[in-house]
Amino acid sequence: MSQSVLASAAGVAVQAGRRRTFAVISHPDAGKSTMTEALALHARVIGQAGAVHGKGDRRGVVSDWMAMEQQRGISVTSAALQFSYRDTVINLLDTPGHADFSEDTYRVLTAVDSAVMLLDAAKGLEPQTLKLFEVCRQRRIPVITFINKWDRPGHDALALMDEIEQRIGLKPTPLTWPVGIAGQFHGVIDRRTGVFTRMQRSPGGADLAIEEEMSAADAAERYGADWDTASEELDLLEMTGADHDQAAFLAATSTPVLFGAAVANLGVRQLLNILVELAPAPTAQPTVAGTDQPVDGTFSGFVFKIQANMNRAHRDQVAFMRICSGRFERGMVVTHAGTGKPFATKYAQQMFGQARDTIDEAYPGDVVGLVNATALGIGDTLYVGAPVQYPPLPSFPPEHFAVVRTSDTSAFKRFRRGIEQLDGEGVVQVLRSEQRGDQAPVLAAVGPMQFEVATHRLEAEFGVRVQLDHLPYEVAARTDAAGREILKKESNVEVMTRVRDDALLAVFPHRWRMRTIAGRHPDLRLDA
Repeated sequence: MSQSVLASAAGVAVQAGRRRTFAVISHPDAGKSTMTEALALHARVIGQAGAVHGKGDRRGVVSDWMAMEQQRGISVTSAALQFSYRDTVINLLDTPGHADFSEDTYRVLTAVDSAVMLLDAAKGLEPQTLKLFEVCRQRRIPVITFINKWDRPGHDALALMDEIEQRIGLKPTPLTWPVGIAGQFHGVIDRRTGVFTRMQRSPGGADLAIEEEMSAADAAERYGADWDTASEELDLLEMTGADHDQAAFLAATSTPVLFGAAVANLGVRQLLNILVELAPAPTAQPTVAGTDQPVDGTFSGFVFKIQANMNRAHRDQVAFMRICSGRFERGMVVTHAGTGKPFATKYAQQMFGQARDTIDEAYPGDVVGLVNATALGIGDTLYVGAPVQYPPLPSFPPEHFAVVRTSDTSAFKRFRRGIEQLDGEGVVQVLRSEQRGDQAPVLAAVGPMQFEVATHRLEAEFGVRVQLDHLPYEVAARTDAAGREILKKESNVEVMTRVRDDALLAVFPHRWRMRTIAGRHPDLRLDA
């Protein structure tokens, strides 16, 4: 191997080591978008956090750029932000928390090296939180837990540690510990150094929190019983061996824990420092062939998200690509693994919510937006040199179905274009029904809020008002041509074609009906 190639590989390895790529995940309303904003604020890439309270002064957070998100105050799509902090390049992916958009969240988790899980101090572990923890465990994604909203009344800190260990099976290892119960938050003790940092919300809460390091003696004098309680709890944590173990963290068997309040920017600086110091840098990625693609190999990456109309003025489409190996250069010609065809990367951009800038190069861990990449789909692999193929992204069986129509015949072309766009992005699955024809496609979704997003975007982005007629189906399973002929003779069942890949989906009103029919036809193929 030539010296220039070795030097290039070494440079890629160094750049990869500077990257921290993680997702912020949680149950709805636990504060994900607020935390995203607070992290960007502490990295000084924005001047004020967007979650400003007060009439007439509330602004949307930068990661919630879609009109529906800003109107309803919820995240319905994932967003990417890249910024620098302490000579480290941060690639932060904000995710929708609502269970109806779990497929989007799970795709994002394939593109990160770690995750920050937010727990609401008052609610503890909620259903969606448990599911996300389990997904991270299965994928061996290291998780840092941030107990959020400690400035409001909530559970006991030790009780939350017990809940994490007993219900999830991850060993909590607090790195910071609060002085003051939830709702009476004075600051945190760094368990590694013993330093106490007093924290105070800035006026209005939109700027960095006011912090002051205090000696143990001064803190004890000022906070009295609260300091004594925190000291006793720290002694108990030490006795139970709740100390950080980097190997266990990276193996996704323990979770470092921090306390704070994202909306008031309390404890956020500590979280950002922990991400830089302890979160893993990009490593070799497994391929379909069963090998691992090293970060310093030739270029490769995969598309984990498609988003259209982020810029309404240009009505463009952006493919979000996670770089897995090698150095990416804007304009380089790569190979599409699925088709074997060349693909030119002329328009490559760095993302910061809705805002973006043209970039000339990127490295493993970075998320690059490929603009107007209409030839790309979710899960596609791109590479240079020796062929590489990354595993397909997870897909969830739909549980809600509705026929979508427009009564405005003059808007039918826009209607079709909008439906194709939503299908390509994975907002909903689009099915073709022989009973209804191409003018009335069937939308299939994991959760009903996906229908709200689809109809909102059809009207807002394509100027098409639609009506939905919900169908009485709750279960879908893949079948084949022989299965379609069998099911044509059955009642309360329908076979439709999924537009994106021509797969045949049999849909049933409930699992009992599916099991009944399957019992009568042992050779019938039904794959959930």
